[in-house]
Amino acid sequence: MRKIRKAVFPVGGLGTRFLPATKTVPKEMLTVVDKPVIQYVVDEAREAGIEHLIFVTGRSKAVIEDYFDAQVELYATLVERGKTAELSYLQEIQPDPGTTSFTRQQEPLGLGHAVWCARDLVGDEPFALLLPDMLMQAMQARKGCLSEMVDLYYETGGNIIAVQECFPEETHKYGIVGKGRSVAHGFEIINMVEKPREGKALSNFYINGRYILQPEIFKILQRQESGFSNEIQLTDAMLQLAGKEPFYGFHFKGKIFDCGSKIGFIKANVAFALSRNDLRDQIYSPLIDLLKEERAL
Repeated sequence: MRKIRKAVFPVGGLGTRFLPATKTVPKEMLTVVDKPVIQYVVDEAREAGIEHLIFVTGRSKAVIEDYFDAQVELYATLVERGKTAELSYLQEIQPDPGTTSFTRQQEPLGLGHAVWCARDLVGDEPFALLLPDMLMQAMQARKGCLSEMVDLYYETGGNIIAVQECFPEETHKYGIVGKGRSVAHGFEIINMVEKPREGKALSNFYINGRYILQPEIFKILQRQESGFSNEIQLTDAMLQLAGKEPFYGFHFKGKIFDCGSKIGFIKANVAFALSRNDLRDQIYSPLIDLLKEERAL
């Protein structure tokens, strides 16, 4: 079974749900506590053993490429000021030379099109796909979402999709999967649909933004016609691939935050701050006091 070495990050979106903040700053570079959102997602990928990071970008996203480059002047300044802890951390998260690639999507034609744009960089091997809007927080003492998916992949092969449960009345907002028999620590996926009509969903298991896909998906995306919202939908291509190869679901039971939305972004900041030993005691009581004050108004 081939190793999962590469991960694709579609970062070409305009971030219209977060204007005006994203007018000049890519949504992926907005900070949750003290790290850009994209750094959390890259950390999740690297924890899972990913060796090559592939970013599908768009215009005005050059700052993402700069972020993952070496900052020689900054490093020198930190050395001069004796900030060794900060320097060590930056060097630790710095990707090795030749392990990051960037390509332009050029046209906003949907997730399926963004994935297809990475075809030559991925080549003929299975790959991970991580949507940077969706920030995962694993349960304490558990691996990250992608790490758990990679473990499942090495047991089952095929294609893996991470899912979570939503309220039945919210299924029309998401890509939804139909759940089959249990396999290893996952389950067979028997069907998929993108944003079903209210009351017509296969289940309440929604696709949460993490995938492991076989390279055959690129041939399907090459000829894929536009679907929902006049975009090339990845779900439509996966449905075609499912006729030839198995798909399995991994039920992620941690927390997920949609950082492309204002509410999800605020929740992520609070949750990740409270999870840190160096911050929890400093902010817990002020947060409680703030909530009490708001209720008293």
